Amino acid sequence: MMRYLSFIFLFIFLFFNNLMFANTINVCSQCKVKSVAEGIKVASAFDTLLIKKGTYKEYNILVDKPLTLLGEDFPIIDGEDKGEIIRIVADNVTIDGLFIINVGTSYTSDYAAIRVVRSEHYLIQNVVLEKLFFGIYLEKSNNGKVYHNKIIGDAVDEYNSGNGIQLWYSHNVVVDRNIVQGVRDGIYLEFSDNVTINNNASTNNLRYGLHFMFSDDDIYTNNVFENNGAGVAVMFSKNIKMIGNTFKKNWGTAAFGLLLKEINDAEITGNIFEENTIGINIEGSNRIDYKNNNFIKNGWAIKVLGACYSNFFSSNNFLYNSFDISYNSKLNDNVFDGNYWSDYTGYDLNKDGVGDVPYRPVKLFSYIVNKTPETIVLLRSLFMDIIDFSEKVSPVFTPDNLMDSNPLITKV
Repeated sequence: MMRYLSFIFLFIFLFFNNLMFANTINVCSQCKVKSVAEGIKVASAFDTLLIKKGTYKEYNILVDKPLTLLGEDFPIIDGEDKGEIIRIVADNVTIDGLFIINVGTSYTSDYAAIRVVRSEHYLIQNVVLEKLFFGIYLEKSNNGKVYHNKIIGDAVDEYNSGNGIQLWYSHNVVVDRNIVQGVRDGIYLEFSDNVTINNNASTNNLRYGLHFMFSDDDIYTNNVFENNGAGVAVMFSKNIKMIGNTFKKNWGTAAFGLLLKEINDAEITGNIFEENTIGINIEGSNRIDYKNNNFIKNGWAIKVLGACYSNFFSSNNFLYNSFDISYNSKLNDNVFDGNYWSDYTGYDLNKDGVGDVPYRPVKLFSYIVNKTPETIVLLRSLFMDIIDFSEKVSPVFTPDNLMDSNPLITKV
């Protein structure tokens, strides 16, 4: 035990000793050191490269020691479309205040503006990326932070574009206050656990604002996902928390605000789903708590495609959606209780704020549209109103136990 503690104290002493004697190396066209690559070569561990304002035409910059690359007035690192620009392979590296452009495009290599490989305790902040393939790519790199960056792509087709921020086998990472737009997927995670994604704006991307698979115990809070090809896709993961996010204007024939596929034991609370083709598209997802969400003017607020069990919907507002709930099965194991439905026409004689008549949110017409999508042209017709009313009175095609027994009279 004493030997272990001695090792820890020695490590701490050496770390702070290195910081105490760290130097600042100026990089500019008139300086002794004229390029970023040259600065890294002459620097010692824990030095700072102060990169002065100007344009540096460099690519394949390898950061292989603990360093801070600090830009003054956003110097431009121009990769001239030749390949990857900065690759980090050391622990304790900070990239701060750079403007990086012209990442190379390849059909065999995922060139990135900044790639972090098998590194720990990194910080990438205040960076602007434009004309890129992949933006920030974290590969088997843990315990880092991607903070307050702006990533602006010009992607046209999915096959020759990359993702804005990508995590692959990277754990305990914070992605906070970034702006990502014009790329394939704004933020992409695969096999990345214990990740916090907070206060980001991921908009106008070709495919998804956020896309993650096989990533557990992650938290997503206060993000905006707007006008993306298909909103947010969450697949094959567990113990997910999505709190206070906005999913807005994700329109298209196959678009949605949020797709849940094979998700278990999750919490979806306090989110806004507004003007999406489908607010939440759910398939094979179980034991999820949906609470205090607002579903506003969506085509479908919630579309359940089967194999979804033990989910609980409470204290949600369903406001002016074409369809509140769509179901493709007569079997139901989910609970809807204490939600507000703008289409509810019941009464509250005892004035306790709860409707005296249960509300059936699944319309027969939504069942018909699921079977025959072309019938959507009959939406709002008198005939559809009649058959919806008859199904509500005597359910035949929709689950007879799918109802909110305590519908709220006023919005949550």
